[in-house]
Amino acid sequence: MAIQLMHFPNRHGGLPLRIARGHFATSHSHFNYYVDLTMTKHRLSEAETAAAELSDKFYTSTVIDTILCLDGTEVIGACMAAELTRAGHVNMNAHQTIYVTKPERTSGSQFIFRENIAPMIVGKHVIVLAASITTGYTARAALEAIRYYCGIPVGVCAIFSCVEECEGFPVFSIYNTKNDLQDYVSTSSHDCPLCKAGVKLDALVNSHGITSF
Repeated sequence: MAIQLMHFPNRHGGLPLRIARGHFATSHSHFNYYVDLTMTKHRLSEAETAAAELSDKFYTSTVIDTILCLDGTEVIGACMAAELTRAGHVNMNAHQTIYVTKPERTSGSQFIFRENIAPMIVGKHVIVLAASITTGYTARAALEAIRYYCGIPVGVCAIFSCVEECEGFPVFSIYNTKNDLQDYVSTSSHDCPLCKAGVKLDALVNSHGITSF
């Protein structure tokens, strides 16, 4: 059955947060809210709004050569690159441009960069852009990959986040569990209170979307 979404009252220039309450699972965790970021990732007007807010965290203090996009956030990443360029941020970068790319994931869930993409990472100042960060597992894997390819990670940002820091970097987010969804709970499958209470899963979730039962 289809998941019914609610619009969370937004504080961010008309950028809505679409949520559903229930029992959901990814490969890493179980949680009591599904946060649907599909429109924000793919609708240009919402992507531009998200990009403007996230870019504001990096205007004056961070050199950025590359935006590494996770969870299908390439449209937002491109809007961020345009926003930072308009702000004159590009003048801080040696190559006078900002790359927007994404990693490739192996069957073992490791991130790799092919030979044609690696030059956008090697020796570059890279920020990680995610749709959502719940446990931080994927963001940490991205930071590890950047370092492995001799890149320089300089920041982490997301539309929605359950954590305030990742590998020593503050996580800049538009929505979070501290200010917005205070009753959001994310746990391992072994510690899930809903599972222990016998509540069946409503849906499985990954970066592509949701599959309900």
